[in-house]
Amino acid sequence: MLTEQVHIAVPTAFFKNESLHVQGTISHIRDLYNQGIRSVLVSGTTGEQHSLNLREKMELIDGLEQEEELLHQMEIIFGVASIRQKEAEELAKKIRDTKLSGMMLGYPPYVIPTQEEALVYTKRLIHLSNKPTILYNNPKRTGFDLSEESIIQLSKIGLVIGLKEAGHMEKVKHIRKGINRNDFHFYAGGEVDLAEKITHGFDRLSSIAGNVYPVEISQWFQKLYLNQVLTEQERESIEDMMEDVYQGNAIVNLKKILNQKGTPIGICRSPIGNTQ
Repeated sequence: MLTEQVHIAVPTAFFKNESLHVQGTISHIRDLYNQGIRSVLVSGTTGEQHSLNLREKMELIDGLEQEEELLHQMEIIFGVASIRQKEAEELAKKIRDTKLSGMMLGYPPYVIPTQEEALVYTKRLIHLSNKPTILYNNPKRTGFDLSEESIIQLSKIGLVIGLKEAGHMEKVKHIRKGINRNDFHFYAGGEVDLAEKITHGFDRLSSIAGNVYPVEISQWFQKLYLNQVLTEQERESIEDMMEDVYQGNAIVNLKKILNQKGTPIGICRSPIGNTQ
């Protein structure tokens, strides 16, 4: 099972021609590992997942499979979603026979399946991957909102260990009341409104800012979760970090900072990053 309270949702590295840079992505993961991070999410967030085709996602998995130390020492969670269920199934089957730790299961953008169709999609991918699974509900990006009833129903599947909820934070309290298990976790998607999310029942973090401030963000989350008082200096420091990452386009800012630090994360795929 997935035991880390914080994972870093890592951006995907691309060359200047926008082609996939597998080793650049792995280089960033290795750097996070050397800073003490023990859980990452690959191909699961930062808005890049649906720009990757099935072949590119397979290449990322093949590259990660060569990293024995990282696979042994870290929880590496892989994002699975596609506008076509057939392609998501191929990815889930690929993951099944790897040493990857788990799956972040997202929903197809734009097509807006019914709740019943989404349940069939979810159960099929979990069956094929046979990995601990975090459901990822992000209606702003996909147009689809997994209902409270659907989430409660899916929580009865042992492999479903949590929900990353990027929609209405208020629904977490309602969902908690309907789930009859203590090992189901709620992941905040990024650091925006993090303190408020914790008051609504979020107990884990899928971090964006942790890509550039991994230690500081992890420590901040722990203090918030334990309801510990932050010093004025700590608050100011966090405000500065949040401004660095979230003022403007977060993924563009992350890549700029990482490149400046010497991590070969490259560019974003246009139109993201367009300046003129």
